Amino acid sequence: MNDLPTIRGALEGSFEAIEALCDDLSPAEWTAQSLCPEWDSRAVISHFASIEAVLVDWLPESADVPPSFAPARAFTDDTATASAEEFTAQVKDVFAARRRNLAALTTADLERPSWTPVGPHPYGRFMKIRVFDCWVHERDITTPLGRATDDAGRRAEIALGEVAGSLGYIIGKRVGVPDGHSVAIHLTGPLQRDFYVAVEGRAKVVDTLERPDVEVTTDSLTFVQLACGRLDPQVVIDARRIQWTGDDKLGNQVARNLRFTM
Repeated sequence: MNDLPTIRGALEGSFEAIEALCDDLSPAEWTAQSLCPEWDSRAVISHFASIEAVLVDWLPESADVPPSFAPARAFTDDTATASAEEFTAQVKDVFAARRRNLAALTTADLERPSWTPVGPHPYGRFMKIRVFDCWVHERDITTPLGRATDDAGRRAEIALGEVAGSLGYIIGKRVGVPDGHSVAIHLTGPLQRDFYVAVEGRAKVVDTLERPDVEVTTDSLTFVQLACGRLDPQVVIDARRIQWTGDDKLGNQVARNLRFTM
């Protein structure tokens, strides 16, 4: 998942997904409430495109120096009163510039030490975070609109990977699973995965568990959206989109406390 063709393809797919939404949203859908409480559909797209504007022609020189965020403010200001068609054109201009950057990107560039929103990491990790961000934001728009999305494939795998990489923190800190206890999480699809977390002094992901205290089952989309704070856990529980067996109290605790970002 760290090779240049995969990351380049996933980012290009991210741009295509947002462009497709821009071309297809009705006037009412542009102003529809997204899963982000303070943003409608247009605001979600503006946010994503404005950050991509920040990254145009930027490559990190140091993990200590972030890019200038002035282009984000400029994009937001320039498009504030634009029509949907004008806004879409400016979004596509940003993505076209980013595609040119991606075409010139090298494997060595992915290894550059970089500032990222989650601390110092290689630039390739930063680009995977951008894929994750777009994948989640696309569904911030499509889920409340009832629009179907393809929730498998490499973009989905990268998005799930960002959550999976934080499972120790989620289970240990956010859920607060007690020491000596363990949790199995089964994802039924579109991405089928099994995750096992044991708390032994600290929570850590392990290869397998012989007898987990609780086994939680949900689908991969619901799992990521819960982890990103996009869904009300009670609504998901009531709809039986997340279920558990074993320790009932612990299962309820897991289902309600997967959120680690917004």
